[in-house]
Amino acid sequence: MASIGEIAELVGAHAPPEVVEILRVSSIEAATPATLVFATDQAALESALRSVAGAILMRSGLELSNAADPRLLPVADPRYAFALAARFLRSREEALSDAHPGARIHTTAVLGANVLLGSGTTVGPHAVLEDGVTVGEGCTILANVTIYSGTTLGDRVIVQAGAVLGSTGFGYARNSATGEYIAFPQQGTLTIGDDVEIGANTTIDRGALGQTRIGNGTKIDNLVHIAHNCVLGRNVIIAAQTGISGSSVIEDGAILGGQVGLGEHAHVGPGVILGGGAGVLSHKKVRGPGEVFWGRPARPLKQYLRDLARLSRR
Repeated sequence: MASIGEIAELVGAHAPPEVVEILRVSSIEAATPATLVFATDQAALESALRSVAGAILMRSGLELSNAADPRLLPVADPRYAFALAARFLRSREEALSDAHPGARIHTTAVLGANVLLGSGTTVGPHAVLEDGVTVGEGCTILANVTIYSGTTLGDRVIVQAGAVLGSTGFGYARNSATGEYIAFPQQGTLTIGDDVEIGANTTIDRGALGQTRIGNGTKIDNLVHIAHNCVLGRNVIIAAQTGISGSSVIEDGAILGGQVGLGEHAHVGPGVILGGGAGVLSHKKVRGPGEVFWGRPARPLKQYLRDLARLSRR
């Protein structure tokens, strides 16, 4: 917790007269009177002003419908200031150490405070479940799995050895003057549905400010990486060594072969099949239920084969 005045001093903004206590940072959509949000453009600022956020970091020079709003903290780079504030607030959090009793737990497993385990769930050796993790009924968590705070597993989930769930995403804010990077807040959540299977040494990041979500019945192979804010639908199949960049969407029933790569904000439609090694560029969509796409960049299989034939004739 910190006062709005302390945050203003930290980021080089003018401190407002009101004394407001800020607990954490958040997205504008999830704002509460105890959270700090940021706005880099006019549309975001108007949304922030309509929210109940306790403090708003705004880019200097944006137009104000209410310049007297005491929540406003004008700065040159609100995204970077937001990351600074998030780091400052995290440093003030109190650590908890009470363990919660659970179902069948190996003696070497480590459980944080307020961990909830459903009946019939098994936690294997050297697994670590941080504070507040929730695991449903009939789940199997094997050796050396790490599940971070903010992660919820449904029923009958299988997590193979060495998987890491709810880790912080790869996101940074850059100081334009010095070139320095600091971590952008990665404090969202990870929700995994029922009957999901997660392979060995697979990693799934939590959302940055929102949620990463894995739908019911999805099966994920070994050595897969799913970045922050991704949304996977129901009954998705993902083979080994696939990498999915942040904020991508994979709809119900899609199949991704081995070593598939998705850029950020990519979108794979329902029932689409991506052949091994296929690549979908950032902000691109591939659609067509049951249609097979291949190549880098991914294109319909017939087109891909025609392109290969042309190359072989050269």
